[in-house]
Amino acid sequence: MKKYIPGIATIFLVVISIVGTSWKAIDYPQTQHDALKEIAADTLYRQFISNIYHDIHLDSTGLTEQVFEKALTGFYNMKYSGLLHAKSILTIADFDQESTKKRLYIIDLACKKLILNTWVAHGVNSGGDKPASFSNNINSNQSSLGFYLTGEIYYGKHGRSLKLDGMDQGFNSNARARSIVVHGASYVSQSSIDELGRLGRSQGCPAVPAKLIDEVINTISDRTVIFINNSDHLYYSSFLNEKLAASVALNQAQIFASKTD
Repeated sequence: MKKYIPGIATIFLVVISIVGTSWKAIDYPQTQHDALKEIAADTLYRQFISNIYHDIHLDSTGLTEQVFEKALTGFYNMKYSGLLHAKSILTIADFDQESTKKRLYIIDLACKKLILNTWVAHGVNSGGDKPASFSNNINSNQSSLGFYLTGEIYYGKHGRSLKLDGMDQGFNSNARARSIVVHGASYVSQSSIDELGRLGRSQGCPAVPAKLIDEVINTISDRTVIFINNSDHLYYSSFLNEKLAASVALNQAQIFASKTD
């Protein structure tokens, strides 16, 4: 992938010179030329994402490129907003998949590496093997969709755990009030699948295998992004601004290219 980065950055620069330095939404009717510029920029950004997706070999893990694109777009938007610290870690819980699938993906974007792919539980009232209902309401015992930032590490009834801040108003903004955290659980295991035909379920927390909790927390702590996805649900987010994400991606590609020259 490294040998392609300078080329990607160069192509980005060409598109930027065409589109201009601003990614602001156009408030007036588009001319044909304006429309073509937006199509070119959108195509380039999607190719950039596709290159990363295939370079990490996510195509062989069950995670679709469409879900990865949403998660990565949110990551770049949150990075632009100054919400993240130094780590370039992106975690995706893909609730398009059944609980028997290893649907949790912890990705190091800087190293272009899938660090961990394992099981993750959904809320007991979200559904059986595959979740279908989601809620931000207190005491709903359902999972909440959207973008989260990881918070403080603490020790609670599940042992070492990690607090979460929900960043999408109306979808997961009650995460703190609901005590939605990352914790380990014995019911997130092959033995539970063998016994129940699915994983056990939480009260809305993205619970992970108990034996992996230390590795998970150590990797994703310190204000990294978690994206909980379900494509069938009516979810939207201010962090899914692809124009803004493309500008951040370009800047990172330029920095990488300068370091490899």
